[in-house]
Amino acid sequence: METTKKKTGLYWVLFLISVVAFFAVLWSPIGAYCSMVLPFNTTFFAKALDLM
Repeated sequence: METTKKKTGLYWVLFLISVVAFFAVLWSPIGAYCSMVLPFNTTFFAKALDLM
């Protein structure tokens, strides 16, 4: 069986952008909506670690 290395660099970049977006929303006047960004954080983190 041949294993191929998946490119996860894009998912790491998207994860870091989503973390920045999370803190930007958290510290803004609409900070109560910071949980709306959490699905992006967890999804991109899982894809970057190649769990999904």
